[in-house]
Amino acid sequence: MDVSHRAGAGWIEVVTGSMFSGKSEELIRRLRRAQIAKRKVQIFKPKIDNRYSDGHITSHSAMQIQAESVSAARDVLDRVRGDTEVVGIDEGQFFDAELPAVCTELANRGKRVIVAGLDQDYLGKPFEPMPQLLAIAEYITKTLAICMVCGAPANHTQRLVASSGSWSARRARTRRAAGTASTRGWDSSNCRLAIADCRSTDCRLADCRSTDCRLTDW
Repeated sequence: MDVSHRAGAGWIEVVTGSMFSGKSEELIRRLRRAQIAKRKVQIFKPKIDNRYSDGHITSHSAMQIQAESVSAARDVLDRVRGDTEVVGIDEGQFFDAELPAVCTELANRGKRVIVAGLDQDYLGKPFEPMPQLLAIAEYITKTLAICMVCGAPANHTQRLVASSGSWSARRARTRRAAGTASTRGWDSSNCRLAIADCRSTDCRLADCRSTDCRLTDW
């Protein structure tokens, strides 16, 4: 979705969905288009997200755009310049609860605010503060990934290894696939997931009975 710039008018756009669904790609695409249109753009990301770079937003497909790292939502408000027309924010779920108020204030100042982030955590629960942003945004785009089990559109993010903070330990899942895989005691010898610690070769996640799987603490 592309929104035409309206001089002096501010609004909030939210791009949300599961991991690997193209949220950051879509955010970068919109911001690049704004730059091409000669709009004054500032881009922010949470300091905690340093997987690829401290100074760039980077998608899983290696698209990049320069960004400022901040520790809190209030820092975004403090750093946005008066002549800035478009504000981009990635990984909204990693910001504190003040993010919706900050985005509202920026929109009230006439800024176009574009936020990308996860709407659900790995348990399928709303990932704050994204639900609050969804409630106040003028425009919402819901992105879908591809399920790594069945290939259908996926709306869930499933954690593959207990207590892992790494995105590489997560996979996109459909509602059905997310529900059939147990979260503990997974013992499959036939795994079709590309997990480094798994020795299995052909699993559909259902009725796992393997004795040669290292993911026993799932």
